[in-house]
Amino acid sequence: MLIDWNNFTPWSALAGGALIGVATALFILLNGRIAGITGIIGGLFTSRIHDAGWRLAFIIGLIAAPAIWQLFNQLPTVQIDASNSLLVIAGLIVGISTRYGSGCTSGHGVCGISRLSPRSIVATLAFMGTGFLTVFVVRHLLGA
Repeated sequence: MLIDWNNFTPWSALAGGALIGVATALFILLNGRIAGITGIIGGLFTSRIHDAGWRLAFIIGLIAAPAIWQLFNQLPTVQIDASNSLLVIAGLIVGISTRYGSGCTSGHGVCGISRLSPRSIVATLAFMGTGFLTVFVVRHLLGA
């Protein structure tokens, strides 16, 4: 493994991580809710219309943030080397898995671990372990 030292940006990564941590802490302190994206989006499809406002504002913020960033800096180039059908299958697997795991990486990995939730720690270990195993199989056993 080689590190691309020209594009290695530990300070911006540290700042981004701190910003996520502060935002999730403020969210739970001010709203009493976990900032899990799956739960926030899933809540829009329930019959509880009284809390749709903050959910929509959260999602709009997720979408608007890159647009605002692009006003000041160039967005990074993204290259996806997979077919559309493979991306759809992967998305369905992730979606189904978040339902079985009772949350996504943002809910378990960021919010749950910070609350020392045993369920979230186990879920995050499962996410990470599966990711490591998938990369190993694809790169070293399948040769892709």
